[in-house]
Amino acid sequence: MKELTKKVLNYFLIGIFAVIPIVIILQIIMFLKQMVSNLFSLVYGYADSYVYTVLFFMVSFMLVVFIGYKIVETGRPWVITIFDFFIDRIPFLNTIYRVLKKVINMLSSHDQKMTKEVVYVEYPSAGIWVPAYVTNRHDDKYILFVPTSPNPTSGFTVIVDKEKIVKSAMDIEEATSFIVSVGVDYDKASEANGLPR
Repeated sequence: MKELTKKVLNYFLIGIFAVIPIVIILQIIMFLKQMVSNLFSLVYGYADSYVYTVLFFMVSFMLVVFIGYKIVETGRPWVITIFDFFIDRIPFLNTIYRVLKKVINMLSSHDQKMTKEVVYVEYPSAGIWVPAYVTNRHDDKYILFVPTSPNPTSGFTVIVDKEKIVKSAMDIEEATSFIVSVGVDYDKASEANGLPR
């Protein structure tokens, strides 16, 4: 009986871990559906017509596509420039907006000027290595964001000397996958074996 209980619990845990990614994706889809539904209700509440509501969503979609196209082609469309101009004059909001833009630009692929390098740094003590994103550089000093598993958006920022880091062949996506999967998705065994002790 004891052995059967252990097997059942073991199978239950294996099943839970298999289902977790599906549940997370479904939660994201439901969240997006709820957001779109709320926006649709809001627009329909003002327009009181399905034709105007659908037209609003089509125009909004085309506007976002146009902004994306202009960013790829010219770097910054006039719509964003005007919005930046007004936000820059609002205290506190301008700081949050500026920082958010820098972080998103660093993680997105369209901005080639931002550093998209991954390195290893010793933390919390010597001989223990964690991946970190290089967010900035000043001479021999590296500014790093060290993400924490399983949520790569939480973590901390450190400034370290160039000699204290080891460069990684991972890109941002691979490092993020490594962090989210708590090390399960990691195919750089030779890189790990090459880290100093």
